[in-house]
Amino acid sequence: MVCLIFGGGGFIGSAIAERLILDGYKVRIFDRKGAKDVRNLSSIGDVEWMSGDLSSPRDLETAISGAEIIVHSLSATLPKSSNENPIYDVQANLIGFLKTLDAAVAKKVRKIVFISSGGTVYGNVKYCPIDEHHPTNPLVSYGVTKLSMEKYLTIYQRSFGLQSISLRVSNPFGEWQRVEKGQGAVGVFLSRALTNQTIDIWGDGTAVRDFMHVEDVATAVVRAVKYSGDHQVFNISSGEGTSLNLLVKIIENTLGFGLNLSYHAPRQFDAPVSILSNELAKVELNWEPKISLVKGIQRTAQWMRTHLLTSNG
Repeated sequence: MVCLIFGGGGFIGSAIAERLILDGYKVRIFDRKGAKDVRNLSSIGDVEWMSGDLSSPRDLETAISGAEIIVHSLSATLPKSSNENPIYDVQANLIGFLKTLDAAVAKKVRKIVFISSGGTVYGNVKYCPIDEHHPTNPLVSYGVTKLSMEKYLTIYQRSFGLQSISLRVSNPFGEWQRVEKGQGAVGVFLSRALTNQTIDIWGDGTAVRDFMHVEDVATAVVRAVKYSGDHQVFNISSGEGTSLNLLVKIIENTLGFGLNLSYHAPRQFDAPVSILSNELAKVELNWEPKISLVKGIQRTAQWMRTHLLTSNG
């Protein structure tokens, strides 16, 4: 079975690719030109690399031909900046996604597993933990676009029989996360701490997030690929809330020294609390996170000491 991963050269996508390869799948990765095999996936199993443009019908057709499963883990924008240019957000993400769905139908792809955003599709919390029935009122264009993609998947499943699973992933972190764009609190805090930089915190540090290691995300994707039940949307999360202030203390305990912090006025698009229930995934996907926040931070810190500091040294 060929599994095609859009964005397989990225942080989440490469972790998914590694897990699928180790589980015996033939993996094809489609990513932008210049994407690198940072995890050295070719050394562990059957993987095919392709690069191109999602807006190109020829590139899409070539990538999708022969694939039975598609994992979509590709985004051209970031949550924190997507409101600055919503038109670009839609053009860069949603339009290409719809072209992908059309090509998938034409090429008779069986299933799409879509990496959505549990941190942005819900917006301000009405109750906690947030389950899949919680109202969806995104505060950023990124979340609106992700939610739109979910809805189009439902339409294509109903209209064309294209099976789909949307995984609303909470705040992932771990090895190989790109921190230069300032996305991902755990990775950014760790990298800044290890390079003696000040850490910016928006608000008073009481904002609560649901952090989970990317290896657990990858395992959830494999379970979604195999899933044959009726549910289409799952929260993939730790199910536990951690404030930014507590995150700082965990990192300080891990590294053995204090962090330099700079507190700023809160941003309008940051929800004060986001904790996702993962009960549905536990029951339906037979999945649950295995790596604790403390253990995940220890692993990530060790990786950064080896890779980040070496590359900067």
